[in-house]
Amino acid sequence: MTITPEFIERLKYIIETRDEESARQQLSDLHPADIAELYQELDIDQAEFLYRLLDDEIAADVLMELDEDDRHKLLANMPAEEIAKQFIEHLDTDDAVDIIQELDEEDRDEILSHIDDVEQAGDIIDLLKYDDDTAGGLMGTEMITVNENWSMPECIKEMRMQAEEMDEIYYVYVVDDDNKLRGVLPLKKLITHPSVSKIKHVMEENPVAVKADTPIDEVALDFEKYDLVAMPVIDSIGRLLGRITVDDVMDRVRESTERDYQLASGLSSDVETDDTLFTQTKARLPWLLIGMLGGIGNSLILGNFEAGFTADPTLALFIPLIGGTGGNVGTQSSAIVVQGLANGSLDIKNATRQLVKELGVGLINGCIISLLVFGYNFIKLGSGHQVTTIAVSLSLLAVVLFASVFGTFVPLTLERFKIDPALATGPFISITNDIIGMVIYMSISTLLLSSLA
Repeated sequence: MTITPEFIERLKYIIETRDEESARQQLSDLHPADIAELYQELDIDQAEFLYRLLDDEIAADVLMELDEDDRHKLLANMPAEEIAKQFIEHLDTDDAVDIIQELDEEDRDEILSHIDDVEQAGDIIDLLKYDDDTAGGLMGTEMITVNENWSMPECIKEMRMQAEEMDEIYYVYVVDDDNKLRGVLPLKKLITHPSVSKIKHVMEENPVAVKADTPIDEVALDFEKYDLVAMPVIDSIGRLLGRITVDDVMDRVRESTERDYQLASGLSSDVETDDTLFTQTKARLPWLLIGMLGGIGNSLILGNFEAGFTADPTLALFIPLIGGTGGNVGTQSSAIVVQGLANGSLDIKNATRQLVKELGVGLINGCIISLLVFGYNFIKLGSGHQVTTIAVSLSLLAVVLFASVFGTFVPLTLERFKIDPALATGPFISITNDIIGMVIYMSISTLLLSSLA
């Protein structure tokens, strides 16, 4: 359903008049995602009024659809017992953990103390121990498990009992008496082999699984590689701990992509369009200050070359070309490396080969650009500006080679030291290449002027 301005105005009027029955009717046909979208148009008091009218199951789903800031505002005004009863008890453990992780430690303990289901509370506490960026931090414990030694009738009976507590069923996991993962039971086998003696005779062995300490990036690559909708999570000795679903992975990948994009754009932290002026300023200012220092550094470099500009003022015309070309080449090289690291097509072990390849690409591109600029300057400037013609072409070749290698080396180095390589696709590369480009340009020009003199 499309949320129209007319619908929002009508709903706001209903909220003002405290007409609970009409408000329920307005919300009855809306999907939880639509209700979450609607909340962006309401203030906190209006949102709370509507929230208290929702069925607990729907309210929990809506809570998960809200962005983190809106969710925090809503929960901040609710007592811990209400959060536990209305939300946490109606969420899968992985979603419940996501909510609780956003709260203060004191609030976490209080909310957990109000959960009636001791087993659910225990599962949440266990999941909170895992790093948020690992498979363990993303998994849920809701899944159907059967023993490999069960008969088919016994298996079906147990599956029915377990399914009553679940919203979605992706796979049926087969374990042994020690709870070690042994295989997956395809639902088709339940129909085609109703009289089989034991489950282990029809299960699919060696399912794709992931250990609890595996980084989320590697988990996402496995989901893509094997076209999975869910994946079991095991401990170091193969015991089944939980499962990860594709929607959870995609949400985390989207968040990571947005964070990397903002980092590459020169934002030091995650910001949204509706964040406050202070928040947005704080996120943008650091790299702007670094860029300012880079500009000052460039001016100091150019200031030391005042005599060269006096000898041939035409040299100054090509400063933007040198700086811009170096920045563009460096950004291209780093973007390719960061993409390769992200999708698994580039391994840190192949760093040397990638550097050699980028050096070759840089040499070809540099020669082509240098020859084109040389031809342009030779025709446009004539024989009276030989220094400029030669200096610009040689500098472009050197800058392109340096930027290609530097743009490849930096993200590989950051990856080796466990720093987000997306940092290398942003202002860091552009500023560095700009400064080094000026040093190269000024050095070559000075050398040529001295030689001719």
